[in-house]
Amino acid sequence: MAWRGSLSRNLKELRILLCQSSPSSATTRTFVENNYKDLKKLNPKLPILIREASGIEPQLWARYDLGVERGVRLEGLTEQQISKALQDLVKVGDSLKA
Repeated sequence: MAWRGSLSRNLKELRILLCQSSPSSATTRTFVENNYKDLKKLNPKLPILIREASGIEPQLWARYDLGVERGVRLEGLTEQQISKALQDLVKVGDSLKA
């Protein structure tokens, strides 16, 4: 999972939106609990924002150079699928630089 270390090279900011209690955000909460520490250790200067709001649909947002943003809905995804969605967002950032 070498791509995890390249987040800060391809993204300016990563935002994870979720609900503290809804079942639709359960896997997103688990993903954050299991991966935040590792992602932050590999990308210490990258802002990784966890935004909790009651009733919000779980989402993953990446901000790139020049204010370009891309988002992914996470409802119904497994932890592995959320990780793949994050990897895809990192690849988008790499392609925007080309």
